Amino acid sequence: MILSGKAALAGVLGWPVAHSRSPRLHGFWLERHGIDGAYVPLPVKPEDFPSAVKALAALGFRGANVTIPHKQAAFQACDEVDDHARRLEAVNTLVFDGGRIRGSNTDGVGFMNHLRQSIPGWNAETGPAVVLGAGGAARAVVVALIDAGVPTLRLVNRTREKAEALAGTFGGPIEVADWGQWDTVLRDASLVVNTTSLGMEGHGPLEVDLDALPASAVVYDIVYQPLKTDLLRVARTRGNATVDGLGMLLHQARPGFEAWFGVRPEVDDELRAFVLRG
Repeated sequence: MILSGKAALAGVLGWPVAHSRSPRLHGFWLERHGIDGAYVPLPVKPEDFPSAVKALAALGFRGANVTIPHKQAAFQACDEVDDHARRLEAVNTLVFDGGRIRGSNTDGVGFMNHLRQSIPGWNAETGPAVVLGAGGAARAVVVALIDAGVPTLRLVNRTREKAEALAGTFGGPIEVADWGQWDTVLRDASLVVNTTSLGMEGHGPLEVDLDALPASAVVYDIVYQPLKTDLLRVARTRGNATVDGLGMLLHQARPGFEAWFGVRPEVDDELRAFVLRG
């Protein structure tokens, strides 16, 4: 598509950012809807982030997505943030609006929408949820699950102190459990979510013994490189329903695209196949 001088511009801020599939994702939606616009990768060093955000706004960008390691810095850069971003103290979507910078966090929404799309009829109240990890992604998933009404949320991290700090921040039904105590942690769980980078290409393996997990439980891995992680492969072999991480990426992108380009896009099989080919 040939851009005019009035093209709407947006992008993704990260360091590094070359691996991001967001430009391919948003490019697909721009083409599908015939929008005069562009979405570009924006590699920005951490020390340059505040000035880069101001420069993008001055250059007429409509906004940007924010990925590692800038989500906390983006929170600080905003003039206003939504309630979800305030709870997480992290922003993944920026909208430049009349000289003001508005921030939101759509990670939890993306996680939950993809879970419900993948497992129709899933009910948070069915039983305990287990979350592996205590980093930024875990924060978004934990809040989403608490808001959805899980009766108990077992938080497991290799460094227990970090899990305890997260539990102290959000309170509610969170119980911190020790890494490796899988018989106890998984025995009656209805959902297991891996939010760590373990199992991702270039990272170490995720070693979780699923023997105690009920066959009725759902296993969700937010990693999408590879799409079929060892965790999902083992879970599928033993009969558990599984959810991969690509859909979370696709769903979390929708609110930003609508804010910048004025169209509410759909997440469907055609989009998923296109992003996977990239």
